[in-house]
Amino acid sequence: MSSTIAISVFVVSYFFIMTEKINRALVALSGGTLLLLTGIYQWEDAYSNYIDWDTVTLLFSMMVLVSITKKTGLFEFIAIRFAQKVKGKPIPLLFGSSLMTAIGSALLDNVTTVLLFVPIILTLTKLLELNSFPYLLTIIFSANIGGTATLIGDPPNIMIGQAVEHLSFTSFLVNVAPISLLIFLVMIFSVIFLFKNQLKIKDESFVNQLMEMEGEHYLKKTPMLYQSITVLSLTIIGFLLHPVFHIELTTVAVCGALLLLLMTEKEAGTEKIFEQVEWVTLFFFIGLFMLVGGLEEVGVIDELSRGIMWMTEGDLTYTALLILWTSGLFSGIVDNIPFVAAMIPVIKEFQSYGMANLDPLWWSLALGACLGGNGTLIGASANVVVAGLAEGAKQRIPFVRFLLYGIPLVIVSLIISTIYIYIRYLLPFQEAL
Repeated sequence: MSSTIAISVFVVSYFFIMTEKINRALVALSGGTLLLLTGIYQWEDAYSNYIDWDTVTLLFSMMVLVSITKKTGLFEFIAIRFAQKVKGKPIPLLFGSSLMTAIGSALLDNVTTVLLFVPIILTLTKLLELNSFPYLLTIIFSANIGGTATLIGDPPNIMIGQAVEHLSFTSFLVNVAPISLLIFLVMIFSVIFLFKNQLKIKDESFVNQLMEMEGEHYLKKTPMLYQSITVLSLTIIGFLLHPVFHIELTTVAVCGALLLLLMTEKEAGTEKIFEQVEWVTLFFFIGLFMLVGGLEEVGVIDELSRGIMWMTEGDLTYTALLILWTSGLFSGIVDNIPFVAAMIPVIKEFQSYGMANLDPLWWSLALGACLGGNGTLIGASANVVVAGLAEGAKQRIPFVRFLLYGIPLVIVSLIISTIYIYIRYLLPFQEAL
């Protein structure tokens, strides 16, 4: 009975999130509250076990940093300079912004990167009167693909790296980065082909105006500018040094946000900064974690994980490919974090069945969970953040429209990953038998 209730609440909530007729945060929180009222779990369980407060706090902290920095005009300055470098041409602009997003997501994390880049892209598309949808779409895709490439780029990779001692930062670069680069190139050229008619300047006078603009005029050269640049840079350095000092990314972000708030209190005002935080996005995350927690509480995710082990009967090839596709398709529907958390102990159990080399399974899980997030607008944290920022700028991304591009990309990504995993890991294993 409890399984039926949890699944029903999730499906109904997901339907209303897709239709977008009711605010998505309200829908998710209502679904989570229904799970509390029906006794699927207690509030203590939701608060302690299912709501990922690290993710929520990291998002909040980065939103604070970005909100303060935005007041200095830094994003407008970067946007204008970047657009002038590519001479306002829409396709180079799309490629350049996507490449920077992918690199940023690999070196930082994809949520932090989209928080930094989306305001810049929204500024540029408004300036050149371009359709923002292709640019926001590629930022989401690039963030998830770039985040796949490194240990710190996406939460599932961090979880896998913490669970498996021998999988280091270098291991991810060597094993996952090459295929991520290939998928990125396939994605960007596909988007350019699909949107080539929209990636055109309607009036060359916009480009002329852009080239004549002085980016420095947008910079407010007050102490807050230099304070923002310094603290934001220190925060990013802190992220990069995570593998060295092992300080949690959330801790670094919170310290950065608090430090900048203290330094800019008189000029920016804490209350005004808090008003600019995307609260709808944060509460949507809380509700989404509660919905997925319901599935986890009644054992749906765990049963799905164990079903993989039962179906493959311990065969390495079948197990690796089934994990890849299951995690890829499932991660487009619910957040990939609880699925990966459930899969890690299951994969570890395979050693007791005589499976000595588990690395192909870990790479399958990482690729599937990270790339599968491109499937829907709620498939990954970065997607939800971009949607929230876009909606705040009155450039809403329709759920179904995103689905039409996201699902095909996931299928293509998983096909490419299947070939890669089979040739690089599974074929040599079979030949050695």
